[in-house]
Amino acid sequence: MTRKEQKEEKRKAILMTALKLFVSQGYYDTKISDIAAAVPMSVGLLFHYFESKEDLLIELVNMGAAGTKTAQCPEGVPADRFLSGFLSQLFSYAKEQPWVFEMFILMGQARRAGMPEAARKIALKVDTISSTATLITKGQKDGIFHEGDANTMSACFWASVQGIMEEMAMNKDMLSPDPEWIVAMLK
Repeated sequence: MTRKEQKEEKRKAILMTALKLFVSQGYYDTKISDIAAAVPMSVGLLFHYFESKEDLLIELVNMGAAGTKTAQCPEGVPADRFLSGFLSQLFSYAKEQPWVFEMFILMGQARRAGMPEAARKIALKVDTISSTATLITKGQKDGIFHEGDANTMSACFWASVQGIMEEMAMNKDMLSPDPEWIVAMLK
């Protein structure tokens, strides 16, 4: 492994460790020394990779924001099928990569008042509600989804996904729910 690859591996280890600790202990209760000890490395070396705990948080929130790029429903695919397929892929990927569950939790935490403002602004720019509301409106016009305010329905849909991801993060043995159960609340 080259020196550059070693450095990138160590950087990833720091990020994944910080993610786990920020979720389990909370951002403010996690000290840089906690992260360094868990990696393991010295605090001084950790500062070689990230200048501050807030920089670590911002990097993680940027990763989370980049991972939420919403796929567009292809023409001709029913909205319910698309959402079911999307959730199936999401749950499957998260089971293979458990940090995805933790990222859902961190992104929810980062949106709250009291978090460092730079990270909060990034998290608040993530807008899965609007794009899903557009898809729900299409599904309503096609007679797939029941009537109702598409933004509220979208918010409830994503709140349930968020809750499921949080539960699965805490309970590693929990089976993935059937995506049809979640999509059914829109029908």
